[in-house]
Amino acid sequence: MADQNHELRKAGLKVTLPRVKILQILENATGQHHLSAEDVYKSLLDAGEDVGLATVYRVLTQFESAGLVIRHNFDGGHAVFEISQEEHHDHMVCLDSGEIIEFFDETIERRQKEIAEEHGFELVDHALVLYVRPRGSA
Repeated sequence: MADQNHELRKAGLKVTLPRVKILQILENATGQHHLSAEDVYKSLLDAGEDVGLATVYRVLTQFESAGLVIRHNFDGGHAVFEISQEEHHDHMVCLDSGEIIEFFDETIERRQKEIAEEHGFELVDHALVLYVRPRGSA
């Protein structure tokens, strides 16, 4: 819990039990790095924690403002959150299963920068999402 306390203080947030618990859930999301507010709420309920859904939404918004998490709206506005990471990555979203796959490709990164420069711009940031389906599915 000391790690979460430090992270919250470093982000300028007061250490509260709901914030610590929600940060722990996000950091320990094994196999699924992208959680919705409802996923976090369900994890809290499963752990016997008494934190309301409105509190989960509020804390996630505070975490996003503080730079602790990144919000993604992949499929029709359904927001999911992941812990902010130092290294950049892009995403593929399977339209059949909803699985989110993280990837990094140096060629894609280089080409995006070149395209921005060709148009007289400097690339500051970007988000690439590929919507995919398993080969052979209808």
